[in-house]
Formats: sequence, structure tokens, C-alpha cells
Amino acid sequence: MKFTLSWLKDHLDTTASVEEITEALTDLGLEVEGVEDKTARLRGFKIGKVLNAVQHPDADKLRVCTVLTADGEQQIVCGAPNARTGITVVVASPGTYVPGIDVTIQVGKIRGVESHGMMCSERELELSDEHDGIIELPSGEVGQEFVDWLAENQPAKVDPVIEIAITPNRPDALAVRGVARDLAARGLGTLRARDVQAVAPSFATDATIVIAADTLDDAPVFAGQVLRGVKNGPSPVWLQDRLRAIGLRPISFLVDVTNFFSYDLCRPLHVFDLDKVKGTVQVRRARAGEELLALDGKTYALAEGQVIVADDEGPISVGGIMGGERTGVSDETVNVLVESAWWQPIQIAMTGRALKINSDARYRFERGMDPAFTLPGLDQAVRMIADIAGGEASQVIVAGAVPDVARAYRLDTDRVQSLVGMEIAPETQRATLQALGFVLDGDMASVPSWRPDVLGEADLVEEVARIASLTKLVGVPMPRMQAGVPKPILTPLQRRLGTARRTVASLGYNECVTYSFIDQKSASLFGGGDDASMLENPISADLSHLRPDLLPGLLRAAARNQARGFADLALFEAGHVFSGGEPGDQVLHVTGLLIGRTAPRDVHKAARAVDLFDAKADIEAVLAAVGAPARVQIMRNGADWWHPGRHGTICLGPKKVIGTFGELHPRLLKEMDIQGPAVAFTIFLEEVPLPKSTNAARPALVLNDLQPISRDFAFVVPNAVEALTMINAALGADKAMIVDARVFDEFAGGNLPEGHKSLALSVRIQPQGATLKEAEIEALSAKVVEKVTKATGAVLRG
Repeated sequence: MKFTLSWLKDHLDTTASVEEITEALTDLGLEVEGVEDKTARLRGFKIGKVLNAVQHPDADKLRVCTVLTADGEQQIVCGAPNARTGITVVVASPGTYVPGIDVTIQVGKIRGVESHGMMCSERELELSDEHDGIIELPSGEVGQEFVDWLAENQPAKVDPVIEIAITPNRPDALAVRGVARDLAARGLGTLRARDVQAVAPSFATDATIVIAADTLDDAPVFAGQVLRGVKNGPSPVWLQDRLRAIGLRPISFLVDVTNFFSYDLCRPLHVFDLDKVKGTVQVRRARAGEELLALDGKTYALAEGQVIVADDEGPISVGGIMGGERTGVSDETVNVLVESAWWQPIQIAMTGRALKINSDARYRFERGMDPAFTLPGLDQAVRMIADIAGGEASQVIVAGAVPDVARAYRLDTDRVQSLVGMEIAPETQRATLQALGFVLDGDMASVPSWRPDVLGEADLVEEVARIASLTKLVGVPMPRMQAGVPKPILTPLQRRLGTARRTVASLGYNECVTYSFIDQKSASLFGGGDDASMLENPISADLSHLRPDLLPGLLRAAARNQARGFADLALFEAGHVFSGGEPGDQVLHVTGLLIGRTAPRDVHKAARAVDLFDAKADIEAVLAAVGAPARVQIMRNGADWWHPGRHGTICLGPKKVIGTFGELHPRLLKEMDIQGPAVAFTIFLEEVPLPKSTNAARPALVLNDLQPISRDFAFVVPNAVEALTMINAALGADKAMIVDARVFDEFAGGNLPEGHKSLALSVRIQPQGATLKEAEIEALSAKVVEKVTKATGAVLRG
């Protein structure tokens, strides 16, 4: 929305500066996007006087002028037909940039005659399109800045142009008067009264307007007035200046009037050449196959059901959006029908989008115009046309009825102060609303018809606060609910999540953030992809289901990186996975993925392919960081996307799983287009038990002063027996004193039976309270042998 300062002052009696006005507008919610200072491009142009003008010796259309300038007498060659002795002109001295021709003036020779500057036309200074001759000033002193002369004599030409951003809920601010009303309510001036006397009808027209019954919902009122004997032509200079200032091209007076009222009072209008209208003016739905050649020169195929204005021969306008070429006005127009209507905003928006027409009328109507101003707007437009273009007016023709948008809401002045947080006196609140056009009756505030955005008591509060200025709010710390040190903001799980992320990152992994949605095929590979996790409105076919695991997203990221030549990867993600669409169907996971080799190849051959023990070491480090118990069991009951013999689940009991690690199944890697090897780990963060003590202090350090004992055992077992089974059995022999058990040797062949192997275990025993005697150690060793034998069928090797 653009307007000039002088245009604003037509509605607002104010002495405020441009800076004060722009600051207030932004504070009022009408954000200023820019201020165009027209004087900037005219600085450097000064007034001169032509002392002598003679014919150029070598050109019929050029004259050699002696011009008195601020730098003394200068010789300037000029081709303007009005260059003559005695006129006062605008001079561009050498070094001055001329915006209209994008040239910096230099001293040069024109047909052999030296020229020291240029005498300018209005188009060369971008003041108008006039270029038939140079500017002739009726007054002015030699050497005077041209912008200073304009400010005194033609201020409209150097009027500052203010551009503001309009939010969709403020259609009233699409009028200069609406902007002036807000500024007046703020106290930057007084809103000028605008009393316009309607033109008295001098004849009765037989023109008729009808609205089809099925169209009344979208076009409830259509008013028109006929003027005959008008004289169309160029608009007055003041009107052309205003339109040019805001970027509109003057066309003809009748067209310019409609543009002027759109910006001045937010009342889009249309003018039909009545002599070109055939029969009855009808507001109806478009029929299949109808077309309209519009005023922009394009032909639009109208969709069935769109609201149009038509006559007996077909469409003549897309209602509220753009008129048709067939009934458009021209310089020969003498009889016109001036239209003022109200159109339903949603219908306007849908039609405008469908036809891809952007016009000032559409922009305003789809935001909601003032329905009560439909007829007064017509009166004011007809008055302007009659006063400037002449003619006589008929009676006003009205089809339909103006919609009733009257509504009122209670103003609770005490509630306003508590919500806004400022002391605003009740009388000030009431005065604010009255200045904005609200009518107060006791505590009830009737909303003005031009404010469709005010739809409740909360909006009254917003209006009071907006005018009072929220910049006056004083920050006040919120009171503490309880004395002492405040409780932590983060929950234990949130703190644990942060610890896990930092730990995994410190191990050399790069964090990924992937979509929570994946395709059904990938989801089915990880136990998901059913209807319970399917999205009703996915953003794409590849994002149709909630992810059942974090691995699909990480594997997709790894595949993209491998396709770009990055073979060795360490990626991780922390986030929720889903078993369904209900709030309780999500759990928090931390997943890491290793692919390729552990290090770049080098001459020492230090690089090797990643294996499950890399994943095991990393998951143990993260579990230790988040406070998981040190004593765990490792089982082999993981999901089917893990390699059946090269993975483990970390358990605190038969049903308490806190993590999984291992090598991914080769079938899965082929499906996900991953070049292996690939190992991964997943921590079920919510399953890790919280510490029983919530005390912030560290527990007392417990040191055992008794020497630990190690005992080695060699067992002969079938090849199918897993070392993990033996370790778990040995640890279960005495959970108090046996603190560790590990395999340190494997042997096959020799004198061992076919299909058997020898596994050697080292069991670490930590005495408690007293040094163990030999008999106690032997008894404990026998218990270890018994447990392992029972669990695996092992035989102690002799």
C-alpha cells in the first residue's frame, strides 16, 4: 500500500514529520517497508536562465544557447523546440546524473559545437512523461536548487511516498483514510471530516440491473448510477500526480477515478460505457464455454459457477476483479454506468486464483470491503465525475441489499489492563475505540462496518493496546512460585538424551536429523508399515508411514553419501520411533551406524573393516555415560534385521532390554542399497532405569582392600555353543563375588572330538569382607564348572 504525504494530509490534519509518521505506523502494526524521497534524485539540478539562443551552424533542429547558471554563463546545445531567449530552465551541469535517460552529463561536442551541460525536460527528470520540450519555469532565481523551487511551487512532484505492509486482516488500512484514522487515534493529528453532497438526479434512466437468485450469496448488492453527457479525457494534474506517485499509470479520467477511490477510500469501482451495454445488466453465474476479453487484453475462459456481470450478449466483467474490453470506456465515451458493488471475499479469491488475475480490486475485495460504504462510495465517485467531467446523473439503481454486519462486544476495561499489562485509564480506552470508529453504548462497543477483523472481546483489547503502544510495556520478572533454588527445567530423560548425543558425537559420529516419515517398503523391513502408522495426508509417496526405527533414515543417508563417493561413515540420530499413531505409541531411541573401514588405508595397514565389537564398545560407552547399570546380560534375541549370529541385545533381565548392537543383515543392506560391511547399535533410552537416589551429591567412594583372584577354566563344547552362553553361566555362579568373566582362548583340532572346540574362560573373583580360603575358592570354582556344564553341556578339559 503506497500513498504520499500530501495525500495523507487530505484526510489527516497534522504537523507531524515523515519520520514521526513512519515510526507511529510501524508501531500501530502497519509496518513501513520504505519511504521514497523524490528529492534525492533531483539534487544537483539548478535553475538557469537562457540569455541567448541562436541556430546551430550545422543542424536545423539544434540551437546554441547561452545560459546563465550557478557557474556563470555556459554554452549549451539544445534540441528542444521551445529553447529560446528569456526562459527560465532547469540545468544539469557536467557531472550531474540524469535519471530519466540514465546518463551522467559530460562536456562534449555536438555537431562540432561544445556543450557544457543540458537543459532538462520533465521526462528526463522522471517528473512526468512530457518530453516535447524543456521545462519552462514561471519563476525562480538563477542557481537555486530545483527541488527547493518544486517544494515551494509544486510540492506534489517531490512529495515523499510511504509504503506500508498490510496484513490480511486489515482491509481498512488499504485506504489512505484508514491509515489516517489510525494515526489520528494515536494522537498524530485530527481526522478531517469528509462530507460529500450526492449529485441530485436530473433524469430517470431505463437501465436495469438484476441479480440472479442463485448468486445473491456471493453478490448480495449491486448499485449503479447513470451519467450522460460526460467528457472523458486526461485527468487533472493533481490526480495524475497522485497515481504516478504510487506507481499507477494515468489512463483517462473515468478510469483514473476508479483507481483513485480504490486507494483513497478502499472502494473499488467500475465504469461501463453505457452505449456499449446491450440490454439488462445481470449479475449471475458464468455458464460453460463463456469467455471474456478483459481490459488487460487477455481472453479468459470462465468456469461454470463463477460470478460475473453480463448483458444480453454475454459477460462484460468478472465481478469484483476486472472489467471487459467490450464495454470499457474511451475518449469517445459520453454515457456511463458507474458500478459500486459488494462481493463475497472467498468467492473473489477462488475466482481470482482460478483465472490467475491479480488486480487492485481483487486484492481488496478478497480481504473484505466495507459493505456499508457501497452506496456512499458510489455517491462520492459520481460527484467527482460530475464536477470534473460534467454530465447529468440519473437515480441510483440498487439490486439486492447491503449485508448487515452489525455486531457489538463488551468492553471490560479492567480486563484490558490485566491482559495488556499496562495502566490504561478506562476513559482512555473508550476514547481510543471511539477514535477508531467504534460506537459505545455503556459497556457495549459496536464494531464499525469497515473492520471485519474485529470478532470478539479479545479484538477490542488488541485495538486498545495497539493504539496505546506496546513499546510502553515495562518488563517485570515473573514471581517465583517457591523460594530457594528453582527446580531443573529439563526432565531426567531430556538430560539423559543430551548426554547420549554428546557422548556419541565425541566417539566420532556425525549427527543426522531425518524425517519421522518413511516409505512403506522401508518401514516393513523394520517391523512397521501397517495401517496403524500410515499417514492420512502424506507430503509425498516416499513419506507415507511413521518410522518404526531410526535405522531406515540413517541407511538412506548413508546410501546417498556412498553414491557421492563417501564409503566410510559414522552416523547417528536421536529421536522418536513409532508403533502407531496414538500418543503412547512412540519411544525414544539413540541409534548409531558404522559403515566401511575404521580408518583410511595407510602403509601400516591399520585400517580394517568395522565389526560388531566396534558397535559393542560404542554402545557400552554411551550406556555408561547415561548411567546404565554396569552388570548386564547380552542375549541373542534381536529383531530379524540384525545378522542372526553377529548381534547382541543388552538386557537387565529376561524382559528388560536396554540396547541392541551388531552387524546388519546382508539382505537388509541389499534392500537399502548399502555397500557393507555395516554395524549399528540402538539404545532404548526410556528403558534405562533412573538412579534410585536423586541426591545431587556423589555417593561415597567404595574401595575394596582385598586382592581379587583369577581362575582359568578350559571347556570342551560343541561348535554350535556360543561363548556368550558360557560367560553368562559363569557370571551366574555367584553374582556377589564373580565380577567378570571373559574368553581368552579358542582351540580346535588336535585330539579334540570332531565337531567340538575348546574355549578358555578367565573368571575374576572379588572377595567380600574377608580373604577367601583355598577350600572356598575350590568350592566356587566347582560351582562355575557346574553352571557352565549345565548350561552348555561342556566338559572340563583335562
